[in-house]
Amino acid sequence: MDSALWGWDVSYAMELSDEEAKPASRAIDRERVTADDFSQASDTFALLASPVRVRLLWLLSEDACDVGHLADRLGVSVATASHHLGRMRLAGLVSARSEGRRQVYSLDDPHVVSLVIEAVDHHADLRARRR
Repeated sequence: MDSALWGWDVSYAMELSDEEAKPASRAIDRERVTADDFSQASDTFALLASPVRVRLLWLLSEDACDVGHLADRLGVSVATASHHLGRMRLAGLVSARSEGRRQVYSLDDPHVVSLVIEAVDHHADLRARRR
């Protein structure tokens, strides 16, 4: 795909080669996508509209953790971390298992991890380009 197909020349504006300006691609079965999938995707983005949730998913992409450890790493209260983890658990993004008196959380949806990693990396790249 030529970057000029985007409506403006991305490679020129960002000083990238045409190859660097191409979006990441993978085979997508467009026939299986329904109108409801767009609505649910929007709901997922709304759920990820919290920096605390994005950071929780980022940390959980490294390893499963108990809520106390996650709260400490984020600098938030255990109640705050638990609230956000509970919302993501209901949405099927994370799961929890009991280990004694601790709740250990892990990721359940690799697609959402990819979204988070791509979004965070995107903004790190933007920041680096502004220097």
